[in-house]
Amino acid sequence: MKKRTKRELKEEEEEVLCCCEYVNRHGERSHVAACFCDCEDLDEACDRFLKREPQKPESLSHVTAVISDRIRVPWFWGGARKLDLSIIPPLILLPGLLHLAALHILLGVLVLTALPGLVLWYYYFIHRKKGQTLFFLSLALFSLAYMYYLFIWEVFPRGDVGQFELAAVSSGVILTLLTLLHTRRDPGIVRLDKRAVHSTVTYYSPPADGDAHFNGGKLEVSTAVSRMGSSEQEGSELKEDRRRNWCSVCRVERPPRAGHCRICGVCVQRLDHHCVWINNCVGQANHGSFLLTLVFFLLTSMYGIGLVLRSVCPQQSVLTALLYCPGVYNQFSSALCFTCAWYSSIVTGGLLHLLIVQVINISYNVTEREARIALREKTARRACWGLVVDTGVYSRGLWSNWLEFISMGDKLKPPSLTDLV
Repeated sequence: MKKRTKRELKEEEEEVLCCCEYVNRHGERSHVAACFCDCEDLDEACDRFLKREPQKPESLSHVTAVISDRIRVPWFWGGARKLDLSIIPPLILLPGLLHLAALHILLGVLVLTALPGLVLWYYYFIHRKKGQTLFFLSLALFSLAYMYYLFIWEVFPRGDVGQFELAAVSSGVILTLLTLLHTRRDPGIVRLDKRAVHSTVTYYSPPADGDAHFNGGKLEVSTAVSRMGSSEQEGSELKEDRRRNWCSVCRVERPPRAGHCRICGVCVQRLDHHCVWINNCVGQANHGSFLLTLVFFLLTSMYGIGLVLRSVCPQQSVLTALLYCPGVYNQFSSALCFTCAWYSSIVTGGLLHLLIVQVINISYNVTEREARIALREKTARRACWGLVVDTGVYSRGLWSNWLEFISMGDKLKPPSLTDLV
């Protein structure tokens, strides 16, 4: 294969890419239809496998890099976009496992028991590596979309759900997606403030009450020494406070209650935690919308679960139908709806626990990060089986704590032109 010169490569890059073309990791122009062509790393790995030779240490990483670079989605605004591999498993595993669970009650118990365990195992595996992944965000969005799809095509045609119930569920799904989109925005990243950089010139002024005419023209030595000691003490405390708030990774001085996220690699104001379900930090700018996302999702999910169980088990109450629904596995569509109702109940239970913890933390004016640090340093008070963690540092009462939480997003708004003048 003839190598192209730098001039030819530059001319190709300057040309506009069509929706199916992209520039690969080697800087060469390629096409999505050629994703299975000229894969030297994969060919070498297969040859070594067939010849029973040991694989090179870097062969697996090279093959993974090639596959992730060549899986592209045509983009109509020019150039094919790279597709993250972590979003693909939920799209395949979730429908397959739910359909498998709908075949028999024993398979349903096995799948609905193993699925949360697999998700938790993958969470702790990723959390230990401190890496970003779109797996949980893809699982959350696809679960919401798939449950809504089954509600439209399986539950609504039965006739037990009216137009008002359908509109209520649809509105809940839309509100959940809108608040999730807002939560995915900037959580309040701490950035370098150029206005905080001042001149290094130091101005000195004599003490206000240090007049040489008093005390026979002599200055009080004790007063001068005490002031010198107090100024040195304040200076050391200021330096210690700045050293504690200085982030060596982001090279910024963090405001109070800010923290550094090792997964995102940024400092966030009033950092609460890094949420894998939104693949973003929860901080001062998006904490309110994060709470609204949980509320809208839980209300929609519980209402939808009630409608589904009322449709597939009309003779039973909602709580009874979730535990005992005779004859539901006689028809595959009813069994699938019943299985999805159980899956939604498991997800709802986990997010309800998260919402309760968030409400308690807000009531005590403590973030999840501050609670973990205080528990590790044994400076907090725990109650109610560990749900309540009171550090006693920022709490000013229930009403004042919630007012501060509601209004904390306004503090991040940029100043107007009149404030700068």
